[in-house]
Amino acid sequence: MQPFTGITGPAATLLRANIDTDVIIRIERLTSVVREQLGPYAFEALRYRKDGSEDPDFVLNRPMYRDAPILIAGANFGCGSSREGAVWALMAAGLRCVIASSFGDIFYNNCFQNGLLPVVLPEATVRHLAAQAEQGASLTIGLLDCAITLPGGEKVSFEINAARRQALIEGLDDISRTLRQRADIVAWQSRDRAARSWIWDLSDVDRQ
Repeated sequence: MQPFTGITGPAATLLRANIDTDVIIRIERLTSVVREQLGPYAFEALRYRKDGSEDPDFVLNRPMYRDAPILIAGANFGCGSSREGAVWALMAAGLRCVIASSFGDIFYNNCFQNGLLPVVLPEATVRHLAAQAEQGASLTIGLLDCAITLPGGEKVSFEINAARRQALIEGLDDISRTLRQRADIVAWQSRDRAARSWIWDLSDVDRQ
């Protein structure tokens, strides 16, 4: 997983509430497009017209925000089905941070497994940041100090679970964090095999 310590850039605003994972990425794209190439299909229903051409009014199609690394979203962003591909699509589109007043629970958890930073802030603060971004301000997201800095020096602090913060900084998902304890795991297995060999014998049979 790519580490995240901070990022600076324009922030695209999409304040529509309840954007679900099916809107973020259609399920059929996940069966036919590799993870790294999902970017053009993010927000497909909003991004393209019926004839397949880009809708110039959609924020990520505007020149200023086409490569924006930050998205300021509406409440309950990422609700709906438990589709990790929604996070993949956003990251393939170049996004590294999503700011919203609330997130779908599963989507929020999936963000941390893939290196996307979800920032939860009060609705009024989200709208304040969106207003600044729409005027052309770039935002700096710092995970080391857990703060968003505007060009004029204004800072907005955010909270994040300490373990998840550290995992993002180090670029570790849950599996990678577990494997850091590999030596302890192997040692425990050896002790348990000696103490309860019959359990391990049954496991060997099950694998055959």
